[in-house]
Amino acid sequence: MVYEMRVSLLVCLNKMRRFRGFLSTTLAFVVFEVCLVCCDITDGNAEHLKREHSLMKPYQGVGSSPSSQWDFWGSTLVTGSYVRLTPDERSKQGSIWNTVPCYLKDWEMHVQFKVHGSGKKNLHGDGIAIWYTKDRLHPGPVFGNQDQFLGLAIFLDTFRNDLHGMDRSFPYISAMVNNGSVSYDHGKDGRSSELGGCSAEIRNREHDTYLAIRYSKGRLTVMVDVDDKNEWKECIDIGGVRLPTGYFFGASAATGDLSDNHDIISMKLYQLMVEHTPEEENLDWTKIEPSVSLLKSPKDNIDDPTGNFRGTPLTGWKVFLLLLCALLGIVVCACGGSRPWLILKRFKVV
Repeated sequence: MVYEMRVSLLVCLNKMRRFRGFLSTTLAFVVFEVCLVCCDITDGNAEHLKREHSLMKPYQGVGSSPSSQWDFWGSTLVTGSYVRLTPDERSKQGSIWNTVPCYLKDWEMHVQFKVHGSGKKNLHGDGIAIWYTKDRLHPGPVFGNQDQFLGLAIFLDTFRNDLHGMDRSFPYISAMVNNGSVSYDHGKDGRSSELGGCSAEIRNREHDTYLAIRYSKGRLTVMVDVDDKNEWKECIDIGGVRLPTGYFFGASAATGDLSDNHDIISMKLYQLMVEHTPEEENLDWTKIEPSVSLLKSPKDNIDDPTGNFRGTPLTGWKVFLLLLCALLGIVVCACGGSRPWLILKRFKVV
């Protein structure tokens, strides 16, 4: 019995020595992948900045002239330091839109914004929306823009309308992709059409607040930097998103019975250098219909209190934990898999 246990131990140790090199290589790969996830958002390389789609101080090219690259509507006020979509007054709507359609397949938009006002906690509203849509300058009820739009919207909602939805705190950032057939439900804070979201303290901050929206190879990622730490924090990450080219970027805001100043400081668009397959390159991207491949349809999510359509994405840490569990399983198999009867015999099972 003792001899058999020694043989089993030697076999296990021998396999563990061979496995050590594989384990070290795999762990190094996992760490590398985690770093890629953490550093996925671009650092703002000026070489890839697309100025025709960017809004920056001193806001040259903003106006209604034929040569303007940005046009605005409603209560929007353009100053030398910011673009104020709405003042801290009731029942205001304003928007600003890029006049140049974007034909980039892979892009990333960085938005510096500021939401501030005299209203106390829970007595302010309504919020800002960042758009990538087929139509522009179409006023409406969705944060100052039209409902049943075609394209992508990122909502920075500062006021809770659904008093039953106490599972999340506001301000709340969410995403919606629409093919023109779905209405945004203000009464439910857009839960029935939401792809994902997160809570973020974006109002009355003394420091700069930023939002990053990345679309690349069918994946939509939204990051925030609102804690004055100069680092991005993931808010939304979802695959299976299809967006066409040739749409317009814009921003809008609205106030109702409650109000806030909604300011855009800058909107900077960066081109992402991504390789596509020959089939993707030959595809007419302007004919793509905005859509998302979901685990369940939006109508199945109407009564879902979490407001999520999809499973939680495999972020870097989750990938790491899954691989670690798999490696531990391989270790167990390496130690006892070849001669399991020895282990069973040790415990007098056989």
